[in-house]
Amino acid sequence: QCAPLKCTSLAGIDEAGRGPLAGPVVAAACVVPFDLHISGIADSKTITTEAQREQVYDMLTSEPRVQWSVGVVDNNQIDKINILQAAMLSMDIAAQGLACTPDYVLVDGPRLPEGVKQKGNAMAVVKGDSKCFSIAAASIIAKVTRDRLMHQYHAQYPEYNFAQHKGYPTGEHVAALKRHGPCPIHRMTFAPLKQWYPRPAAPGPARGAGAVRPNTKR
Repeated sequence: QCAPLKCTSLAGIDEAGRGPLAGPVVAAACVVPFDLHISGIADSKTITTEAQREQVYDMLTSEPRVQWSVGVVDNNQIDKINILQAAMLSMDIAAQGLACTPDYVLVDGPRLPEGVKQKGNAMAVVKGDSKCFSIAAASIIAKVTRDRLMHQYHAQYPEYNFAQHKGYPTGEHVAALKRHGPCPIHRMTFAPLKQWYPRPAAPGPARGAGAVRPNTKR
């Protein structure tokens, strides 16, 4: 579990959806009691199908002793603050949504989100989803939550087939972009979208704005 000594409750945090060209980034925070075993989580990297992830997700989220929360940051916010900051924000939202206050927090990756960091009881764990049970549980919840959102977007924008690739830059997705152009959930700051559909530059100050006019009157 990677838990420090005397820790009685441990939260794991992970996110899904940094790489796609469309849709949100989603994080999950999850507290699994140390004496609770849920099959499939310890070897979550071997879960390769959506149906398998859904099964483990259902076992996790239906267990009353498991505390969990998700944070979702949409594509517009991603374009505004960048994907790294959006991922950190989604993790903070997920952590804040937990009904309990864990003794310690483990976050997947090399850095801590600011809100979690400020509490002083957290550690970043590189490849944490393969080392820590609680992070692996959070990884599954984040992934399934995002997949379900992308299925909803597929119903709105079926021409992109989001249900299949979940917004990732597959050949099929790139071809659909060339054919149809972007839709409202595409991340316009991501390549190749930012090259193909450059956003107009923000208007600068009008000429002479803010300048002090010389007094020419005599």
